[in-house]
Amino acid sequence: MRVFVTGASGHIGSAVIPELLQAGHEVVGLARSDEAAATIEAAGAAVQRGTLDDLDVLRQAAQDADGAIHLAFKHDWMRTGDFGGAVAADFEAVRVIGDALAGSGRPFVTTSGTLMLALGGISGRAGTEQDVIAGGPRVDAENHVISLAEQDVRTSVVRLPPSVHSDLDHHGFVPSLIGIARDKGYAAYVDDGANRWPAGHTLDAARLYRLALESAPGGSRLHAVGDEGIPFREIAETIGSMLEVPVRSITAEDSDDYFGFLSRFAVLDGAVSSALTRTLLGWEPSHPGLIDDMREGHYFAVAV
Repeated sequence: MRVFVTGASGHIGSAVIPELLQAGHEVVGLARSDEAAATIEAAGAAVQRGTLDDLDVLRQAAQDADGAIHLAFKHDWMRTGDFGGAVAADFEAVRVIGDALAGSGRPFVTTSGTLMLALGGISGRAGTEQDVIAGGPRVDAENHVISLAEQDVRTSVVRLPPSVHSDLDHHGFVPSLIGIARDKGYAAYVDDGANRWPAGHTLDAARLYRLALESAPGGSRLHAVGDEGIPFREIAETIGSMLEVPVRSITAEDSDDYFGFLSRFAVLDGAVSSALTRTLLGWEPSHPGLIDDMREGHYFAVAV
């Protein structure tokens, strides 16, 4: 299968490309820079130059492919405060690729986040793949993709947990939390830190994207989750232990000052199950969980 992949040079993409190639697929990766193009070529994939804003490029690349995987998101915009702009660009990219595939029966796999369930009011229990939020940032794109199944596109949405972890993860939530603890001189959690974050290994997530591309029924929501819910305090304690810095409880009022752009997520109780995903696709996580992965030390190595 010839697969068009956005975000091909990023964290998840760097695992998805070899996963697809090893399964015998051909990959065309979107590259917005010379550096990204070199990374994609080095991985063994073909390059399509362009950005998420080049809608005509996205449309043509999708039409020329046997299927598409959308991984790209303007995370740099989110970190600098323009989350709304990043969300709008993501929705337009999804809309254009979906329109290009309409009526073809070809697969289109996109990306959302499990924390959207917590932000949408799912709490007190583990969220499931059957939980649907009516609307909101990124949720609108997820719901649009699911609706494309009615236009003969074999759509699926992979909901990623806030911690997608491995030695390929250099800019995600875990490195951000570690960087904050280094800068502040202590690791923190809010109140008693009992709120839970799910997690999944990058390589397990990559395998799920491939399985979704190959066989997920149209309109599927999938959870790339190995750890259903780790108390945030345990994450902070592991960071403190590895950095050899104190671990402290802070109040919700102090969360913005400590966590910055992560403050709205650091207080969420977002445990989720992946039981339905495992049953549907025969997917089973096989790599270390978050805490064991953090204790391996790669997150804490300092470049010299």
